[in-house]
Amino acid sequence: MRRRCSRTSALRRWWTCWFRVELVIPEVWVGQEVHLCWESDGESLVWRDGEPVQGLTKEGEKTSYVLSERLRASDPRSLTLYVEVACNGLLGAGKGSMIAAPDPEKMFQLSQAKLAVFHRDVHSLLVDLELLLGVAKGLGEDSQRSFQALHTANQIVNICDPAQPETYPAAKALASKFFGQHGGESQHTIHAMGHCHIDTAWLWPFKETVRKCARSWSTAVALMEQNTDFIFACSQAQQLEWVKSQYPGLHARLQEFACRGQFVPVGGTWVEMDGNLPSGEAMVRQFLQGQNFFLQEFGKMCSEFWLPDTFGYSAQLPQIMQGCGIQRFLTQKLSWNLVNSFPHHTFFWEGLDGSRVLVHFPPGDSYGMQGSVEEVLKTVTNNRDKGRTNHSGFLFGFGDGGGGPTQTMLDRLKRLSNTDGLPRVQLSSPGQLFTALERDSGQLCTWVGELFLELHNGTYTTHAQLKKGNRECEQILHDVEVLSSLALARSAQFLYPAAQLQHLWRLLLLNQFHDVVTGSCIQLVAEDAMNYYEDIRSHGNPLLSAAAAALCAGEPGPEGLLIINTLPWKRTEVLALPKPCGAHSLALVTVPSIGYAPAPTPTSLQPLLPQQPVFVMQETDGSVTLDNGIIRVRLDPTGCLTSLVLVASGREAIAEGALGNQFVLFDDVPLYWDAWDVMDYHLETRKPVPGQAGTLAVGTEGGLRGSAWFLLQISPSSRLSQEVVLDVGCPYVRFHTEVHWHEAHKFLKVEFPARIRSPQATYEIQFGHLQRPTHNNTSWDWARYEVWAHRWIDLSECDFGLALLNNCKYGASVRGNVLSLSLLRAPKAPDATADMGRHEFTYALMPHKGSFQEAGVIHAAYNLNFPLLALPAPGPAPDTTWSAFSVSSPAVVLETIKQAERCHQHRTLVLRLYEAHGSHVDCWLHTSLPVQEATLCDLLEQRDPTGHLSLQDNRLKLTFSPFQVRSLLLVLQSPPN
Repeated sequence: MRRRCSRTSALRRWWTCWFRVELVIPEVWVGQEVHLCWESDGESLVWRDGEPVQGLTKEGEKTSYVLSERLRASDPRSLTLYVEVACNGLLGAGKGSMIAAPDPEKMFQLSQAKLAVFHRDVHSLLVDLELLLGVAKGLGEDSQRSFQALHTANQIVNICDPAQPETYPAAKALASKFFGQHGGESQHTIHAMGHCHIDTAWLWPFKETVRKCARSWSTAVALMEQNTDFIFACSQAQQLEWVKSQYPGLHARLQEFACRGQFVPVGGTWVEMDGNLPSGEAMVRQFLQGQNFFLQEFGKMCSEFWLPDTFGYSAQLPQIMQGCGIQRFLTQKLSWNLVNSFPHHTFFWEGLDGSRVLVHFPPGDSYGMQGSVEEVLKTVTNNRDKGRTNHSGFLFGFGDGGGGPTQTMLDRLKRLSNTDGLPRVQLSSPGQLFTALERDSGQLCTWVGELFLELHNGTYTTHAQLKKGNRECEQILHDVEVLSSLALARSAQFLYPAAQLQHLWRLLLLNQFHDVVTGSCIQLVAEDAMNYYEDIRSHGNPLLSAAAAALCAGEPGPEGLLIINTLPWKRTEVLALPKPCGAHSLALVTVPSIGYAPAPTPTSLQPLLPQQPVFVMQETDGSVTLDNGIIRVRLDPTGCLTSLVLVASGREAIAEGALGNQFVLFDDVPLYWDAWDVMDYHLETRKPVPGQAGTLAVGTEGGLRGSAWFLLQISPSSRLSQEVVLDVGCPYVRFHTEVHWHEAHKFLKVEFPARIRSPQATYEIQFGHLQRPTHNNTSWDWARYEVWAHRWIDLSECDFGLALLNNCKYGASVRGNVLSLSLLRAPKAPDATADMGRHEFTYALMPHKGSFQEAGVIHAAYNLNFPLLALPAPGPAPDTTWSAFSVSSPAVVLETIKQAERCHQHRTLVLRLYEAHGSHVDCWLHTSLPVQEATLCDLLEQRDPTGHLSLQDNRLKLTFSPFQVRSLLLVLQSPPN
């Protein structure tokens, strides 16, 4: 055998090396099974006749490729293969440990390449012996069956002579007799499903994942060909789209096996996204893009949501699943809980709105089983729902870095199909598993609310720039869709940018993979993700401008700026408007809901204020007071908040004798999972960052806006500057913050001790909010020392509360009366540069009377995150205001306006609304658009046949239950040319 290759020592990580392998099979091997044996440090892919045919990797126990199962005399003796070897292992190229940053000096070598005869009968006996010893060990000394297994293994060893193959059949007969002794009808049934979890990016870049998919799935195809009862479950539409693009022949084979029922697409989402950080709308788009792809490529949508390896599960997922045609959910990550063992493996999960789905956690607590007796027994003994159900899932195949099942795994599982003393094992599918579970579901328990993972809560904060990019790009795509939809309704010439938006959404959804937006990835992945965010910004902003231009085309009025509000309520805010000289001037603007208004002319930039102007006063001691008649803010000479008063009631929000806006630094040294974990013991290292008196100075001196700013030296290596801003008529004070961060294993937070007492705090999540305890009564309470939220958290008493808003943060906590926002971490693995450098972010503080619902906290947080847009009108800008939609109830949020996905519905809009207060409510949706027909639909935009809505005086009446999400299809009349 001859090999031709380039010098591997010159190759960098993530590169590939191609070997041309010329084979000559000896004539004497006719009638034998012939393998190519191949071992290298890097993952490999065998190509034959121009197609990928099998992956090879030592770590995945695939070190040979079958050239011929039985070499015939007529078969060619010479052939040429190509082997593509990657300069990375199955789990990346970490230096010293798996999760360490990649080693730039790591070398890869080919250690074995040879032809060999494979003796299948010997391998079969080895599998028998392995399983017999597993039974003997697993069932223990108190089991009769254990001793039967041990004695059978002993007899096999006595009978079998390796030098005499004629003794093998007798030895095999002994094993077959043992495994052929069946159990009773009450045996627990294990549904073994082939699986290959491939992280879309993690310790390797996105482009390497494309090759991992080819290696893993070509291997699965070969196994499906050889084992007609083998079923392989595969998730993540993005990965399948990559294979379709890069390996069309392999994709066609997957489609072929899908038709046979052996290749089963699962999950329904574009990627296996993070379960905490994406917005509600982004989660909907995961399913919308994923389900449509599966329908188009494989003829049907998925019926199971498949998310085995993410870091917690939002309480709104059951409703989103149901709205996307899914009633079943499989995961296992809560087995990683650090403090409390989750009490169920099969149960109903009830979401925030009351939606229920059937959930199964494979009791073996892994998605990478290998078919051993130990794993099979653990699946039964570990099951916490014994008596309620007699079926369990069992996912086998190497995972995380791909690899998937092997023939040896299948051999093991087939031996154990119905063996006395062990559970029954059947090669199965997700559909068969859940159908069996549904038959036994009458006694199952129900879990209500979020599935909180008591681990990996550092992922709410790690890689802050990724979090900021995620929030900003969610906002950009929201605004582009709103303006494009309105332009479509008003202009016959406007073409909705459906293809561009699909591309940009898919980039965002890709970045929401559970090891990317969370920051638990290598530097190269983070850099790729930041580039994807920049692509969304650079392409999204021109789409905004184009839609705005079409929206105001033909309107009379002077040239100038168009002020656009993409939120469903009227807004009056201070806005910085550009001046011809390049400077900016402040203006108080009022814009109707989901509409526009002309920008004030230069002569009208300082109108008579309907509210009290902002007063700014600096005392002789250096402290500064900002007052707009709604709230009064007092900062001490270092920039800490000593007082925050709700003026109308005179109520003080800051705890007596305490300081708000207090930056605190913690030692942050996890046990192992550096980028992932924040351990509870970090709280014992709290160190307030001392301010420097005399650095506080007045910025903007009042009127429409007042501000003060200060500098803070966090450490010898890191510094912070902040502008504290209060606008006229604004119910919250903003803290615009810039940090230059250069730390190692430190955690920066900002705290606000409140003059409020409550046993629970409220946190915004997708399409709603939930409460979490502020105390440590139980271990379940204590385990929530660091939690996640979206745009706001709130701590309230009966008649007063304090809300903490943000524009790009997710980690938070409220312990006792202290509201804390997590700002920056400094882990060193798997990315040693994570969070290093310059950061900008804004948070805000809003004291309020009554409940946060009545006070408008939800609207205020939206306003902070969706600034008014000032876009140039290329022609005459309209001289009047215009509103497309408004909602009669403040409890209902019109979240999304977009064009319907299906091409025949190009003049049909999709509107998505949700109830945000936690109440039953009837409301009216007002529109000025030319609506021809209105009907309810699901989240996949499929019409509800009973959901016709009557349009009365340009209004639609809608009814909501608490936290319900509703979607509408509005068919538009054609606008005049």
